[in-house]
Amino acid sequence: MTSKIQKAITGLQCLRSIVKWHRLEHIATSLWDVYSGLFGDQAMILAVNSSFVDPSLQFESQLKIIESSFKKVFSIPSLEKVRQMGNSEDDKEDIENLYQNILNMYEDTLLILVSKDLYKLQILKDMAMWMNEDSSYLQERAIVVISRVLSFASRKVRGYTSVDAPCLGVLAAELSLLCCHNDVSITQQASLGMHHLLCIAKCQNDIEKTKSTKYEKHGNHCLLSPSCDTEFVPKVLQRDRAKIAQSVGQTLMPSLLTDFVWSLLMTLSSPNCVTAFKASTILKLTLEYHAHKVTMVSKIVDAIYKKLRENSSHVMRQAMLRVTTLLTRTSPKKVIFQLMDYPVPADDTLILMWHAAGSESSVAPHVLKTILLILKGKPGEVHASLPERRRFSLDTTNMMPVAASQALCTLLPVGSYKKAVAQFFPQLLMALMLQVFYISELRLVTEDRPFYARDALRVLLNCSGLQQVNLALKKKNCWNQFSEELFHHQGVYLIAKTLSEYNFPQFPETLQYLYKLSVEGPRRSEDSVITVIFFTELLNNFFKDPFPEEFLVLFRNWVNDSNPAVSKLSLQKIATMAPVINEIENVCSLLISILDAFLSKEKTVIIRALLTLRRLLGKLDKVTYSSLCIRIASSYCPLMDHSNEGIRSMAIRHFGELLRDMSHYMWMLNDVVLGGLVPLILFLEDTDISVVKACRHTLTICTSELNWSTSYLLKDKYYNFELVVLNICNNLLVSHENYITDLISDTLGFLRSSRIYLRKASVILIGYLAKSGGHLLLRDEIEVMLEAIDRVLWDEDPIIRQLAEITHKIFKEIAHRLTSSHVKQTFRRLFHFICIKKLKPLYNYNWPNNLASSPMKIKETDGDKDLP
Repeated sequence: MTSKIQKAITGLQCLRSIVKWHRLEHIATSLWDVYSGLFGDQAMILAVNSSFVDPSLQFESQLKIIESSFKKVFSIPSLEKVRQMGNSEDDKEDIENLYQNILNMYEDTLLILVSKDLYKLQILKDMAMWMNEDSSYLQERAIVVISRVLSFASRKVRGYTSVDAPCLGVLAAELSLLCCHNDVSITQQASLGMHHLLCIAKCQNDIEKTKSTKYEKHGNHCLLSPSCDTEFVPKVLQRDRAKIAQSVGQTLMPSLLTDFVWSLLMTLSSPNCVTAFKASTILKLTLEYHAHKVTMVSKIVDAIYKKLRENSSHVMRQAMLRVTTLLTRTSPKKVIFQLMDYPVPADDTLILMWHAAGSESSVAPHVLKTILLILKGKPGEVHASLPERRRFSLDTTNMMPVAASQALCTLLPVGSYKKAVAQFFPQLLMALMLQVFYISELRLVTEDRPFYARDALRVLLNCSGLQQVNLALKKKNCWNQFSEELFHHQGVYLIAKTLSEYNFPQFPETLQYLYKLSVEGPRRSEDSVITVIFFTELLNNFFKDPFPEEFLVLFRNWVNDSNPAVSKLSLQKIATMAPVINEIENVCSLLISILDAFLSKEKTVIIRALLTLRRLLGKLDKVTYSSLCIRIASSYCPLMDHSNEGIRSMAIRHFGELLRDMSHYMWMLNDVVLGGLVPLILFLEDTDISVVKACRHTLTICTSELNWSTSYLLKDKYYNFELVVLNICNNLLVSHENYITDLISDTLGFLRSSRIYLRKASVILIGYLAKSGGHLLLRDEIEVMLEAIDRVLWDEDPIIRQLAEITHKIFKEIAHRLTSSHVKQTFRRLFHFICIKKLKPLYNYNWPNNLASSPMKIKETDGDKDLP
């Protein structure tokens, strides 16, 4: 009700004024036109303000009208000139009143808008910008209006539970410049306006702080009534840029302070050098103490880069570079990441900014940490987890590590970095060696593209007091060959060896870092290869074999690394420890890790593991050897049937060597030897001569240890596969009859082999095993075996089909003789145990032309009868 009465009174007063001043229409036409136009503008603004139009559209339309009114009001000549339009003192007094009413009407319009919505303080920011854009506007009158509206807002905001005034940062920037104006009257009004603005900002801050503790004990909202009168003394803010920066920095919230900084940064490009200089001073003073509150650091750094690139001789260049330095103090990661987000090679502007970012020794460690973080990336690598807006500027792939390498070439020689370089030497060394590897692998090095990672590596050595190492590597032609992918591993080895030769003082911390890296594990599988090569070579040069246990643990773990190259490197190093194998404290664990490598899917790893194990076993003491011999022998058996001929051959031969080494412990190995007979027999027919020789070699050892007279049949002169099988089965029948059933089961698995020679050999072996041990088989077992043989009767190879028919017949005969009587079957087995009859040839497979010349000289003895 009160507001309606006030509006009515105001309307009447305006109407009375119009009537009173109507006579001035012919005396001061221009002044009257402004007044009448402003009256209409105010009516439109208030009408829109009371409508239900969308707030954003409402504000846009009001701002356009306000701007039009601003141009009318503040284009009026000064009061002295306007008074001269009057012919009498009454006229002059009326003109002065009209003049003042025009200003009051404009101010009242703003007060009405702000009273309903503090967001519309935004208009004051635009007023300050319009005022600065055109010096023809009377700045003093405009700043007075701004100051009064801010004063009103600062009083009104007290007791508010929320303050929506996002324009305070930009408006503060504009007022801070006006606080340093040459005109004292403008300075006074600007400082007064800044005082009120800071009061609003403080109230806003207090509200935000209170939101975290929203309710008191009784659950009531906290209504704030801060007293700003003594917080900011307007006189102190006049032309004292340090005080302005301090007050603004302390009071504005981070988002508003960021707007303040951004606005001043944009002012650095002002054609008015005086204004730009004032902005630079306030900006630097603000960031000196409050840079930690600034957000959108990357955006600011990017803006500086673009401005300097457009104009390298920018008058405010040093100020912009100083801003970069100050931002790096508190946000090194954001600044450095942004500076690496430009195409490589870096241009002169970017190099200038690199120097600015790292110009202070206090930030050097933070800069290097950030660069090391970037160097963990792989050039050209695409991350699926990256947001839609890619950070990488070159070919949409990650080229930031390349930029980081170039940055190191620039920053490492700087004197302020000496201490930080020493602190991060191991990390930089390894990161750069990995980058050299990545670049070489991707073939990114061309004649027109510098090899920054390699160059940074050389700079690092020179800056770390290792100039002699750099020169030695140059003489070895290491640096020139690094661009060749195949040379890189050799290059890493050369660097480690040369560093060791010169007894580099950074060895302890480098070793410590490498150990930490090895324990934690690298980010990529290929990284571990470089780590292992470098680590191993350093250990070789500074420690004698065997290495201390803490290092041996790493090599033991690396044996079964997911990267085959790492496994082979580890096995290779372990093999060199053979002469001191008995000095290793936990040697059993080391040997078991090598046995685990037999399960690798990578053939070369298995071969290396076989060679390493054999070398170690040759030096291992017999007590330890005997404790592991069964497990080692059992680990060889699966490899005897490996698809790779080299692995088969090696596993079979090493199995024989183990039996020879453990001849005094043969009683422990009997089960393993007999369990491994099937592959040893079948692979006598292998198409690879190395496998055949290995089988003959190992079978000779086996039969000798089992006291079987088979060795002579394995010689080339007398060799015949069927005769060997016949001899072994006869010996089994005599001494190890109980194993025959298991051997038949093992042989059945080879009937489905894709290799013809294995199917042939297994059909023959099954036949002889069945003939010799048929009395041991149960009916269910025979049915399973007959089913397996039935499938072979349809084999594509005619010889296999013929052999399968004979074997099938043998099983049929055995099945026919089976009795359901348990007593009869027991008697039958007892009879076979008492009266053992040697087998006769069944297949005549590849039979010798002159059987009489064979040492077998098979003759039927007087007591021999057909097997029942």
